[in-house]
Amino acid sequence: MIVDKDNNATLTQLMLEITNLNVYYGESHILRNVDLSVSPGQMVCLIGRNGVGKTTLLKTIMGLLKPRTGTITFAGEPILSKSTDRRAKLGIGYVPQGREIIPRLTVKENLLLGLEARRDRTNNQEIPDEIFSLFPVLKSMLSRMGGDLSGGQQQQLAIARALMGKPRLLVLDEPTEGIQPSIILEIEAAVRRIIESTGISVLLVEQHLHFVRQADWYYAMQKGGVVASGSTSELSNEVIQRFLAV
Repeated sequence: MIVDKDNNATLTQLMLEITNLNVYYGESHILRNVDLSVSPGQMVCLIGRNGVGKTTLLKTIMGLLKPRTGTITFAGEPILSKSTDRRAKLGIGYVPQGREIIPRLTVKENLLLGLEARRDRTNNQEIPDEIFSLFPVLKSMLSRMGGDLSGGQQQQLAIARALMGKPRLLVLDEPTEGIQPSIILEIEAAVRRIIESTGISVLLVEQHLHFVRQADWYYAMQKGGVVASGSTSELSNEVIQRFLAV
């Protein structure tokens, strides 16, 4: 058994565990001794103002950046030596900031690209009904070009594409950035339904307070380090002012 000291929970295995992570851009020290963990079926939110290292942390988890020191373990397996595509096949789905859907492919073609991350690749090119249950708007847009969708629709497509790979951990970088409020609520509801229906874990970077409060646990970052953490049910106005308020 493993005891998660931060979350005060006893677990058979943490989904994600990061220990003493230090990342540099050249000689600039960006991430400083970061410790973070995500439990199975848990939604964890990473908060902090722009430029404190949140996106750098997610990119390091995905293997897009190489740390100078530290460890990253996914489902009990060290992954620092593994490539980005191998991490995806292990079960880490990633939706980067800016979504990065392919504009000249149709919605259906974008979705089918998500199959590349499947551990159990098959020739089945069908899109599961669960995807359309979570994001109904996509069903009527399968033949539309990805670049013709609104920002909110593109974000839903990006999350759906990640889910096509059947991840065990979904990593989201600012999923509500630049999206109208009504769509933000739809994305919030979809993420909670994903956790409840599949049991996967979610780690997201988010600034939108209502979405932050949907998470089970938060980590607050400042100057490249984790400086506060706790249950979002106990997220105080003081913490919000320190790490979220502009």
